[in-house]
Amino acid sequence: MKLKIITIIGLLLPALNFAQEATKKGIDQRIEEMFKPVSDFWTGLVFTKIHIAGYGIPIVLILLILGAAYFTFYFRIPQFKLFKTAIKVVAGKYDDLDHHGANTLAGDPTPNDDDDIPETIAVEGHHGEVSHFQALSAALSATVGLGNIAGVAVAIAIGGPGATFWMILAGLLGMASKFTECTLGVKYRDIGEDGTVYGGPMYYLKKGFAEMGKGTFGKFLAVFFAIMVVGGSFGGGNMFQANQAAAQFKKLFEITHPNAGSYFGIVLAIIVGIVIIGGIKRIGKVAERIVPFMAVLYVGAAIIILVLNIGLLPEAFKQIITQAFTPAAGLGGFMGVLIQGFRRGTFSNEAGVGSAAIAHSAVKTKYPASEGIVALLEPFIDTVVICTMTALVLIITNLKYGLFNYGDGSLDGKGVELTATAFDSVIPHFSIILTIAVILFAFSTMLSWSYYGLQGWKFVFGRSKTADLVYKLLFLFFVFVGSSVKLGSVLNFSDAMIFAMVFPNVIGLVFLAPKVREELKKYLKAIKEKKLEH
Repeated sequence: MKLKIITIIGLLLPALNFAQEATKKGIDQRIEEMFKPVSDFWTGLVFTKIHIAGYGIPIVLILLILGAAYFTFYFRIPQFKLFKTAIKVVAGKYDDLDHHGANTLAGDPTPNDDDDIPETIAVEGHHGEVSHFQALSAALSATVGLGNIAGVAVAIAIGGPGATFWMILAGLLGMASKFTECTLGVKYRDIGEDGTVYGGPMYYLKKGFAEMGKGTFGKFLAVFFAIMVVGGSFGGGNMFQANQAAAQFKKLFEITHPNAGSYFGIVLAIIVGIVIIGGIKRIGKVAERIVPFMAVLYVGAAIIILVLNIGLLPEAFKQIITQAFTPAAGLGGFMGVLIQGFRRGTFSNEAGVGSAAIAHSAVKTKYPASEGIVALLEPFIDTVVICTMTALVLIITNLKYGLFNYGDGSLDGKGVELTATAFDSVIPHFSIILTIAVILFAFSTMLSWSYYGLQGWKFVFGRSKTADLVYKLLFLFFVFVGSSVKLGSVLNFSDAMIFAMVFPNVIGLVFLAPKVREELKKYLKAIKEKKLEH
């Protein structure tokens, strides 16, 4: 154990060389110079392209799209068939199916002699058990945020209005992927002696493939995923969040100091550290209450803008549809728009990535499919609703005020700034509220992803206190790095680490889909029997 940790620290020591030249160059510039080669290498590796009809398409996007399409047809369009059921499950209508006395429903012979449900957490009533609504809220806190604010702006700026169409499609297809992975997350979760839940792709890849007699392959996929989720927690779940929070903070207060990002990063790292190292849960609870409020405020402001400019909505939708299939030559062509839409849509809702399965695995239920059904609401809320609202605000305000030119590569580094400008053009000084929202969203997302990454870290290095501390210190280091480097490098690295998780996860989901179908039949049968009882 110690040797593994020392080895990792040793590999990261070269990063400290930036301090030697920090006096010659700005710290921000020095970190960017060191980080960019690593980002470029990893991005090129993960987004390796194959050429179809003259277009270079990243293999990972093909895997995501085909996987989501496969689950959509395999489970007979669960996005629509199970949507109403999902609402009822979240509302608690079927909660009694998980309570004592319901163990023999749907042919489930689970004994109830000791008032315990083996399929749930080891200790009934343990604080680690969460309701369906709490699990959904926890997972959404990691996805609803900067991907919706900054990521959408990047997609629209580079891919044009047509990218919105493909983002929406990515969200709809992603609902099937999210259903599949979160069902498996509950089915194959691990329960610690103290009742703590450990779940996610690491566990269903390892256990699920072992059941099929492919244990070695399953372990390989599990370890690979665990390593990538650690990387994803440092990238998209950390550096991207810190970067955009710092960018909006500097813009709002018109700070031009070359090391401003680094200073902001230090402060943010301290605040995050108080929670994840000091274990002060009160701050996390306060943030959990404030962030949903900020999300409602953000969506509310978007609705106000759309209502005030309702006359431009037909033209906005027209641009979204027409440019999704026949974009202007300057936008890089049809495939370029499609890729931007799917790339940013997936980055926002994380469907097929497997991260949400880690959060959903802690839910209190004896029917894994019940949580999968709840989880399919995530991409709908995150991408189909919130991302679309952001896109419409950007398109409408650009139609009205000509704020930016589509296809301008220089806009790649102005994700949050573009959205802030769009909102400010209709609601004066809204950027102040947006800055607060961005920082709160970033903070919430970083806390959630620190948990995701820690689970992957524990899977690889064990569940010791030393391993926990090393991970958390590294996580805080990357908060500082993310605040200091340019968006281009951060965004590429964030995409690469998160999308790398797709390879082992989607492969596993395809192989384990029959297990999901079994669980779905069992749960739907339980619901049917419940209705017959009444």
